[in-house]
Amino acid sequence: MGDIDIDQILQTITELLSTYSLRVLAALAIFFIGRYCVGLIMKALRSALEKRKVEPSLVGFSCGLTHALLLTLVVIAALGQLGVQTASFVAILGAAGLAVGLALQGSLSNFASGVLIIIFKPYRVGDYVVAGSGEGIVEEIHIFTTTLVTLDNRTQIIPNSVATSGLIENYSAKGTRRLDLVAGVSYGDDILKVKAVLQDILDNEPRILPEPKPTIGLMEMGDSSLNFAVRPWVKVADYWPLFFDLQERIRIRFDEEGITIPFPQRDVHLFREED
Repeated sequence: MGDIDIDQILQTITELLSTYSLRVLAALAIFFIGRYCVGLIMKALRSALEKRKVEPSLVGFSCGLTHALLLTLVVIAALGQLGVQTASFVAILGAAGLAVGLALQGSLSNFASGVLIIIFKPYRVGDYVVAGSGEGIVEEIHIFTTTLVTLDNRTQIIPNSVATSGLIENYSAKGTRRLDLVAGVSYGDDILKVKAVLQDILDNEPRILPEPKPTIGLMEMGDSSLNFAVRPWVKVADYWPLFFDLQERIRIRFDEEGITIPFPQRDVHLFREED
């Protein structure tokens, strides 16, 4: 009887070892081979992103997130080979992911917007833009925020979801801008002479681009003045220096030519009522 019990025990142990040793070996093989494959995938992904000159911070974040997800799948597959019920494990992970996603909803929205900005490039570092509620020169583009520097050297940090939720105006994208000026003269001045003087000022300014040709024309017959539109094209870097220089030059040249820049005027008519 004792010999039979020992034989049964030995047989049971042998069966368990043969069964579970194979499962353990299979699970270990799945884990190590899977981890090796994950490493190859990550190298390929990082290389592809770097060749496309994707922002380094986005490369690191994307590769880290992808690595964690793939490694989690490998671990779940290895546990399943051991006979562990992975359905409940996956459900727990899904619930945890949903809870984290809801808690980080704003951050995830900023992240998604940051990815879109980096991929589609509506603006780049150094561009002058109006985005969301901010306006200035783009100093840095991060995964969650965009940093602008205003013309008076203030720093504005805008969440990427805010920057992409409305209209984005990029003043630097085309490399050139039209400079819009208004020169007002009195009704008594010769408009042909005014146009000739304005044209001469533009012709002698080397920073003004020859194409497209500048526009000079009578834009409005106002209450107190004839308003001429002066619209040359300039490089983006020359916009503000030329904006100030041209206005000063127009004023000085008008004084030299005897062209009047009128003040606002009103004609007042008085009527005497008879007693």
